[in-house]
Amino acid sequence: MGSYYDGHQSGPFAGGDRDPGGAGRVQGTAGLTGRPPGFMGLQSASFADFLGSHSPSLLPGRTAPGPGADSRAGEAIRDLPHATTIVAAVCEHGVVLAGDRRATAGSMIAKRDVEKVFRSDEFSAMGYAGTGSVGIEFVRLFQVELEHYEKMEGRSLSLEGKANRLAWMVRGNLGAAMQGLVVVPLFVGYDEEQDRGRIFSYDVAGGPYEEQRFYSIGSGSLFARGALKKLYVDDMPVGDAALACVQALYDAADDDSATGGPDLTRRIFPIIATVTADGFRKLSEAESEDYAQQVVQGRMVAPDGPTAPLRTGQPPSGGHA
Repeated sequence: MGSYYDGHQSGPFAGGDRDPGGAGRVQGTAGLTGRPPGFMGLQSASFADFLGSHSPSLLPGRTAPGPGADSRAGEAIRDLPHATTIVAAVCEHGVVLAGDRRATAGSMIAKRDVEKVFRSDEFSAMGYAGTGSVGIEFVRLFQVELEHYEKMEGRSLSLEGKANRLAWMVRGNLGAAMQGLVVVPLFVGYDEEQDRGRIFSYDVAGGPYEEQRFYSIGSGSLFARGALKKLYVDDMPVGDAALACVQALYDAADDDSATGGPDLTRRIFPIIATVTADGFRKLSEAESEDYAQQVVQGRMVAPDGPTAPLRTGQPPSGGHA
């Protein structure tokens, strides 16, 4: 911040003449001193665009090692904590998003209590899989992006608009992803116009891709999605969808070493959030514990979990077929 005060870098209150035809905009100082325009010289509804025009190095992934980096840099990236499995399921008038708590560094457990599910705004949420530190930057920048747009435009983005803005941010991280700093988000929200929950997935080059009914990302996603395929029912109540997501995370942890299951001894349980017409709600630790206890107690009787009916019309079983 010292460069803001000693005059070497234009700061948030950089001066400049008023633009006669700019409806109150302030002209930058580029034409007067050769410096880049000040913060007030750019009126953009996108905070990411604003940040990229002034300090692009602060955007996620812009400090990745170049092609000439030695192998030690690659080892350092490999050993960074990585978040793993996130699941989402559309429910009655909304959507549920849940994530396990484990982060891994190579073959080691880096952290046992990581949070990977976050509020984006009042009617949307996101989780991420990949490099933990970059993922947190994405979450924070996206939160500011949505808030900044609402303040500048006087209205919030549509759900599809939010999904597209996140895709633009993911695409901007492609260079870092090629170096190993991969982050893939899972974005969910309540569509006020359609009165339903929606799920959007991404790849390292962007997206978004709208998913139907349920979806999962991360190292345990294959197992979680397989579990949801057998447990999911259209228009599930919110509570049933949350329970199905915890069952799916348990199955993922059962087969994927990078996914953590409920840790009853340390009292570490999945993070569960719902987004409905009432807005975003993160379940309390006691509520998450209740869902985890239901799953663990059921697995004491049926270790492989509830079974799906073999024939249409049969009720699902809590034990083996």
